[in-house]
Amino acid sequence: MVIKVFVATSSGSIAIRKKQQEVVGFLEANKIDFKELDIAGDEDNRRWMRENVPGEKKPQNGIPLPPQIFNEEQYCGDFDSFFSAKEENIIYSFLGLAPPPGSKGTEKAEESGENEAQKEDKDDAGNLAESQEKSEEEGEMAMEEMEDITEEGAEGEAEEEEAEKGEEEEPGEEEEDS
Repeated sequence: MVIKVFVATSSGSIAIRKKQQEVVGFLEANKIDFKELDIAGDEDNRRWMRENVPGEKKPQNGIPLPPQIFNEEQYCGDFDSFFSAKEENIIYSFLGLAPPPGSKGTEKAEESGENEAQKEDKDDAGNLAESQEKSEEEGEMAMEEMEDITEEGAEGEAEEEEAEKGEEEEPGEEEEDS
């Protein structure tokens, strides 16, 4: 399977050129086989791209802008879809490709039938339960410390009151120096 990236090599739009460069650069960097098809210089490429972008993915004017990405005849998406897939680390799924052997989570996901999102949800749930337990334990420890401090404070206050009473009850008595 070959990824097809429809680009406009003579685009006057800097934004379009940057988006095209980002897609092509990413595919090259990750050694993903692809073909760059120019819609500016080849009317057949332009017509094919416009006819094969699904209706709901076309802009209001009906003319999709490059880059548009296909896996053979299967539409993958435009730049925004590509960018989202890249950010969510699901680019191989987006492109309709199997992840390369040894890539993050490939073997485990295949063995258990879970995808990365399901694993992350479980991890997050586990971390949440752990942090809740830890918070509860810390809260209990803090309460115990507060009780200890309160008891100590009460004992200290009682001693001070006794000392003050003792001073008040024995007025006029002075200590003798020897």
